Amino acid sequence: MSCDRLVLPGVGAFDAGMEALKENGWLDVLNHIALERRVPVLGICLGMQLLCRCSEEGSLSGLGWIAADVVSFDSSKLKNLKIPHMGWTTVRPVQENPLIPMAQVEQRFYHVHKYHAICDKKESVLATSHYGIDFTTAVCHKNIFGVQFHPEKSHRFGMVLIRHFLDIPC
Repeated sequence: MSCDRLVLPGVGAFDAGMEALKENGWLDVLNHIALERRVPVLGICLGMQLLCRCSEEGSLSGLGWIAADVVSFDSSKLKNLKIPHMGWTTVRPVQENPLIPMAQVEQRFYHVHKYHAICDKKESVLATSHYGIDFTTAVCHKNIFGVQFHPEKSHRFGMVLIRHFLDIPC
């Protein structure tokens, strides 16, 4: 398979997403593209979660490209906020990166999720957001990027993020 960028979208449940990748013969292809050819990859929402090792939502292993586990929001820490987290939320980059610039202007993206990633290493965290707690909302490892939010639903901020992803050198 020839490509110079790969987007792994996702809506739904972790195990169903991993099972679909496996049943349709995508696991070896994706591993070759991401890990051997080092093509830039962008996981969106569930697609980002699938980049991680595992999720509390299911029992299957994820792709394991990001050293992170996916956990559910702890409702006892959300102070009467509803789950799923749904709506526009400020995203704060925590390190320089090619996807979400360290800008002075507030960057807001549209979120819809019950789960978030806990990374093993702070270097894997690109950006955080706040919803009762601070949580990781963007991750990376080398050529692999993931965002918990939906850039395709995030108007001008999303268009800029997609443009930055397309500009990452292969």
